[in-house]
Amino acid sequence: MNAKKTLNLARVGFELLDRKRNIIVREMMALIDRAESIQSQIDSCYEQAYSALQKANVAHGICSDIAASVPVENGLSLKTRSVMGVEIPLVSLDAEPVELSYGFMFSSSLVDEAYIKFDKVKKLTAELAEVENSVYRLATAVSKTQKRANALKNIIIPRYTSTVKYITDSLEEKEREDFSRLKVIKAQKRAAEKEEEQATAIPR
Repeated sequence: MNAKKTLNLARVGFELLDRKRNIIVREMMALIDRAESIQSQIDSCYEQAYSALQKANVAHGICSDIAASVPVENGLSLKTRSVMGVEIPLVSLDAEPVELSYGFMFSSSLVDEAYIKFDKVKKLTAELAEVENSVYRLATAVSKTQKRANALKNIIIPRYTSTVKYITDSLEEKEREDFSRLKVIKAQKRAAEKEEEQATAIPR
């Protein structure tokens, strides 16, 4: 009974792990598609941003003083959500309108364009970081889940299936032996009773 109980638990455990793996894989594939879309956007955006910065540097010299006036980004926040027990990050960046923090006397629209392009790059980078980190964590979870499912499917379940079969066969064999032994005992008892009846029936 204990072996059967363990076997049933192993089968249920395998089914649950298989469902978990499938759900995580679906979530991961959706995130991979999203990551590819963001990556194509970010590559194009980086190219445009560096091109705009190059033009601004040519027009105004190295824009280090202007860059120093840009405030530090404090609008980044990090939360998590759970997908089948896997904690994945939720990165958010406050979508505030772009405000130029430098004076206009020593700058031009070229600097403004570079600033706006890099602000877009910043937002896309935060989004890509969330997606890529989520994919990595989900991939790690899939690997662990697959190993556990394989251990149940290929080792635990076959082992206990064999154990249950061996115990069942042994019990059935014992039942057959007991049944045969009981038949022999009954036959012997009937024979003894018959002999006793014949002995008592002989006239004196």
